[in-house]
Amino acid sequence: MNIIISIIKKFFKRNYKKGFNAYYLLVLTIILLTIGTQSIVQYSLAKQSSDTVVVNIAGRQRMLCQKVVKEFYNCKYGDKCEYGDLKSALTSLKRIDDDLQNGNENIGILPLRNDDIKINFVLLKPYLNGIYEALNNEKNFDDVSISDLKYNEENFIKVMDEIVWQFQKESEKDIKNMMILEKYLAILSVIVVLIEIVFIVNPIINRIVKQNKKLEEIAWHQSHAFANHVKNIKDHQYVLKVEKDTERQKEIIKFVVEELDGVEEVSQFMVKALKKA
Repeated sequence: MNIIISIIKKFFKRNYKKGFNAYYLLVLTIILLTIGTQSIVQYSLAKQSSDTVVVNIAGRQRMLCQKVVKEFYNCKYGDKCEYGDLKSALTSLKRIDDDLQNGNENIGILPLRNDDIKINFVLLKPYLNGIYEALNNEKNFDDVSISDLKYNEENFIKVMDEIVWQFQKESEKDIKNMMILEKYLAILSVIVVLIEIVFIVNPIINRIVKQNKKLEEIAWHQSHAFANHVKNIKDHQYVLKVEKDTERQKEIIKFVVEELDGVEEVSQFMVKALKKA
């Protein structure tokens, strides 16, 4: 830990010598932390939204499968046949199966990357194909094997339930990972802010305090030493006007010169103090 602190001190000391502006560094760091935090949060929200869409759509597959079979029974045994509804549900069943595996940007589904879920989709394919091939053509309804259709339906629903559960678990895992990432990012932000307080803010405050002390010293010299010299010069000037003795006038002029030298010393001190401040 001491080594890290030493490296940080050397870094800031070196950059200050190079004229690195600590104010800009402070602002830039805050901006970067804000952008990083917001990017993580936005990505997390987008990922959660995508996972929610996937889970909901995957859950609809069970309903679509049952609807397809129900419409088939209505057409085969019932009085009212809505083959348009059956065809629409069958098309949706096939399309959504493809979307869940390959992704669909229009509805916010990303391509599938989970190998375990991919395996279940492979297991699901024969049952889906069996249902689709049996019911895709209305003219072949009389040749459809009820036992085969029921077998495909039951197994499709069974595997699909497993897939929905896997999607749900993956979504929960993503949320947990995002929470951990956001927690680490928050800790990093606190550490960076503390480092900036120690190595940037505190030095700036100390510098301001020193500048204030210098300015106070300058103000004191201006109000006391400088003012005293000016007052003495005015007094000597007044005496010089009324003094008739030549020798005495020379002595007063000497005193005035000494006071002017004192004013110059005070002025030089003020200039040096301002430069250091």
